[in-house]
Amino acid sequence: MQTADDNFVQAYLAESVTALGAFQADPGFQQTMEAMSDAIVEALRAGKKLLIAGNGGSAGDAQHIAGEFISRLMYDRAPLAAIALTVDSSVMTATGNDYGYEYIFERQVLGLGQEGDVFLGISTSGKSPNVIRAFDAARERGLVSIGFTGADGGPMRDRCSLLLEAPSGKTAIIQQIHIVAAHIVCALVERAMFPRNA
Repeated sequence: MQTADDNFVQAYLAESVTALGAFQADPGFQQTMEAMSDAIVEALRAGKKLLIAGNGGSAGDAQHIAGEFISRLMYDRAPLAAIALTVDSSVMTATGNDYGYEYIFERQVLGLGQEGDVFLGISTSGKSPNVIRAFDAARERGLVSIGFTGADGGPMRDRCSLLLEAPSGKTAIIQQIHIVAAHIVCALVERAMFPRNA
């Protein structure tokens, strides 16, 4: 006997598959991911680094992505310089207490970012004030700004050199697309930095 929960599960899976299908079918997404990986490779080859920030689930994604760069994704290789700006509780609570929550990433970009670094900001709405301020700080410091957001784009559209707008308006579905995109970008970087024979 099918229950309401069964219907929910099937509907959610169908929505996920639809969004992933739209993501796969649009060549613009592949071009954006390739351009993002190119920007990161250029920075890493120049001795620069990747800074990543987001809130909530996107904070978890920032840490996940940094972990793939520092450790490995598809195969063993040397670590790649990536820092999630979501992990230092002392920095975040001090900045939040002394300046305000909207400054927690901006201060880190200003303190840690160098010209030529890459800043990846993640916001499903495209409107997170602390991520927006971090993009403004990245521009001020001469970082390359790339972003992951949802179908709306929001203020991030005006602040990113490259922006991946997941084809959904639902936070959970957007986050699923973001981690797929992040894995693809990381894998492309890995393959470029450490090519392997077939």
